[in-house]
Amino acid sequence: MECVDNQTEVREFLTTRRAKLAPDQAGVPLYGQRRRVPGLRREEVAQLAGVSTDYYTRLEKGNLRSASDSVLDAIARALQLDDAERAHLLDLARAARAGAREPRRRARPEQVRPSLQHLLDAMTGAAAFIRNGRLDILEINPLGSAFYAPLYEASQAPVNLARYCFLAPSAPEFYPDWSDAADTTVALLRTEAGRDPYDRKLTSLVGELATRSDAFRTRWAAHDVRLHHTGTKRFRHPLVGDLSVGFNATELPADPGLTLTVYTAEPGSDSAEKLTLLASWAVASDQAVSRSAAETA
Repeated sequence: MECVDNQTEVREFLTTRRAKLAPDQAGVPLYGQRRRVPGLRREEVAQLAGVSTDYYTRLEKGNLRSASDSVLDAIARALQLDDAERAHLLDLARAARAGAREPRRRARPEQVRPSLQHLLDAMTGAAAFIRNGRLDILEINPLGSAFYAPLYEASQAPVNLARYCFLAPSAPEFYPDWSDAADTTVALLRTEAGRDPYDRKLTSLVGELATRSDAFRTRWAAHDVRLHHTGTKRFRHPLVGDLSVGFNATELPADPGLTLTVYTAEPGSDSAEKLTLLASWAVASDQAVSRSAAETA
């Protein structure tokens, strides 16, 4: 069965976190020592976490199955992990404990309930869509379709945000801050891989992107993860030009694995006017399609 290798994920995640933390940041005295490795040594992490060096070494080699949450919390504190990194470490530990039982868990939904589609359609002043953990856009409202027109023009169904970001020639134009968008995209996929290492479609997507994109492969090897719930993004839309939108992403408790994302603009701003223009264009486009269908019938 194709899946993410949990032991490798654990080893590389902890190793990269340890390498990123300078001794002075962790309060480790140097005493003029020459250091052959970046960041902290294993024995220093072990001391900060209150465990033996041998035990921490076993954990860093990928043996998280027997590690308690309290030990993992101590390691997270020692490595100064942020909330996303700590959650990722716990996800990796859960996957290690589940072992061979994990593939038999209930599959995550791949379709959106009608009531959620009604919710999307009711958001006429915001671009809104529902995606899964692989960043497939499963459903989207009319303004969202107009907003993401470059993705739909460049992609086959299902539209995938990661595939567009790294493989579509128009992506660097659509994302003025392309490097930040790329970092976020990979961090979200890496987070999902920790949550669901037995998702073969995710494994296939990662393999495809790593094979076809050096930029993806480099970022994937960094093992960075991120919580991506709110903030501001910039886009350069082919119809309305530059615009800045606020985003809010909410995981749907009744639909595990699905996330609702909504883009809005500051009222009265140029970006708000451009969203209104896109909404009008979306309505006109839908009406044209309806007229064409009626004439063909």
